[in-house]
Order: sequence, then structure tokens, then C-alpha cells
Amino acid sequence: MKKALRLAATLNVILLLIANYSIAHADPLKVVSSFTVISDFAKNVGGDKIKLTTLVGPDGDAHVYEPKPADAAAVAGADVVLVNGLHFEGFLPRLVEASATKAPIVELSKGVEPIKSAEAEHDHDAAGGSQHEEHGAYDPHAFQSISNAKIYVTNIVDAFCAANAANCETYKANAATYTEKLNATEAEVKAGIASIPESKRLVITSHDAFGYFQHEYGLTFLAPEGISTDSEASAADIVALIKQIKEDKASAIFVENITNPRLIEQIASETKLNVGGTLYSDALSKPEEGASTYIDMMHHNIETFKKAILGG
Repeated sequence: MKKALRLAATLNVILLLIANYSIAHADPLKVVSSFTVISDFAKNVGGDKIKLTTLVGPDGDAHVYEPKPADAAAVAGADVVLVNGLHFEGFLPRLVEASATKAPIVELSKGVEPIKSAEAEHDHDAAGGSQHEEHGAYDPHAFQSISNAKIYVTNIVDAFCAANAANCETYKANAATYTEKLNATEAEVKAGIASIPESKRLVITSHDAFGYFQHEYGLTFLAPEGISTDSEASAADIVALIKQIKEDKASAIFVENITNPRLIEQIASETKLNVGGTLYSDALSKPEEGASTYIDMMHHNIETFKKAILGG
């Protein structure tokens, strides 16, 4: 009897060791991310428990991206597909259909309070106050608010736990550590904006990507292009913007890493503003360029604002 009990106990230990080994050495969760900001969030939550593929890489423009056959293959083989939502990725519906993927398409902006785009507000007024929600109705750049970035992280944890319950506690612990870093970064951003006099908080960027940053932190942005880069500003829009810049006395003008600088350089010449540097809006940088993580992007942008406006 004792021998049988010892044998059963030994078998239980062996089975437990096998189970633990299987969990520790399980294939990583196959994750596809639409663009670099989301990829950085996913890395911080998933760590070595995920195998990550990014569709739109560093300095890439998700508004005008054209998917490749390899993208469809990656989405087809994914366990989880992470996207921004709010029509940020115009290519997404075609890609998902072409891939015939069975993976959940997780919109990370779910749960944020969306801001109406300037174009939608204009169309709403012109139509006498009635319009349907459609492409461009809301500003999709919700990640430019760190408070919203924390919502994205929570949604990633939920998606990873649903797809891979065995590593759920690891995902939660990683997210908690990363959220502490986001909290510290947000405090630095707020302090940075507070150091800029209110009379100097009007700046110009290439396209309307910083609405959530403006709403959250109090810097005001004007841009020749709307929330998407897939349409060019008209001559009339540019003339009106130049007039507004001169009347409102904008403090600085910036190019973005995803856009052609020519238009901004033209506006800078017309308004006698010096281009204050490059901002990272819809994509992170290459590793050597100093904005290759979300937190580095926020640090880079706030320091660029301060240097251009305050000097030094």
C-alpha cells in the first residue's frame, strides 16, 4: 500500500513538473500590431511571452500604408491582432478580409473618450447639426494622451489573458510595472507644459495629430492638414492658417517624422517662424533616433516643445 502511495506521489510530482515545463516553454503568443506605438505597449505587457510582428514600422504612416502579402500572412497566423481603432488604420478592413484570420481584432482605443475631429465639427455645423458617424468623425490619435495609453495597456492585458490564460499573471505584473513608468512620464509632461507661459502655448504641426495632447495638457495646436495625412491641404486652407498664425502669434512650428517637411517649411517662411524640430506623432523612431519607445517619444516631444518655445 505504502509503495503504491509513494508511486502515486512520484507520478504527481512528475506530472506537475511536466505541466510547469510546458507552461514555461509553451510557444509564445503570436501577436500582430498595426503600428509601432501599439507594438511598444505590447512588448511591455507581453515581454518574452509573445512573438510580435509590426505592420507599419518606424517613421511609417499608418494613414496611407498599403499592406503587403506578408502582412496578410502574418494576420492569418496570429493569435491576437492589436489595432488602434477609430479609423486610424485605413488599410485594416481590406487586410483583415484578405487574411481570413480567425484571430480577435482588438481595438485598443475602446474605453477612451473620443474627441470629435475638426473636420467632423465643421461638417456638423455645415449640415445644420446632423451627421452620421463615419470615417473621420473622431480623432483617432487617442494614444497622444498618456491617460489613454494606460487604457490601451489594460485592453492589451485583457486580450493576452483571454488568448493565453496560463501567463495572465505575468501580463498583469508587467502592465503594473509599465503603468508606474507611464505615471512618472505623465508627471514630467505636465511639469514641462507648466514651464511654458500660457501666452506662448500656440504651436504649428504638420497634421492634426495632437488633439488629445492639447485636451490633456494645455498646449494648443494648429495644422494645415486634418487628422489623416491622406489628403493635402488646399491653398485656401494654407492662406487662412498663415493669417491665423500671424494674428494669434504662434510660438513655434514643427515638422513630423511621418510627413513631408516642404509645406511646413513654406509656412515657416511666410510667417517668419523658425522650424523648431521634428515631432513624433503617429510612429516611433528607429532605435538610433531617440524616440523608439512611447515613453522616449513623449520625452522627446516635450523637450522639443520647450527648447523651441523657451530657447536654450
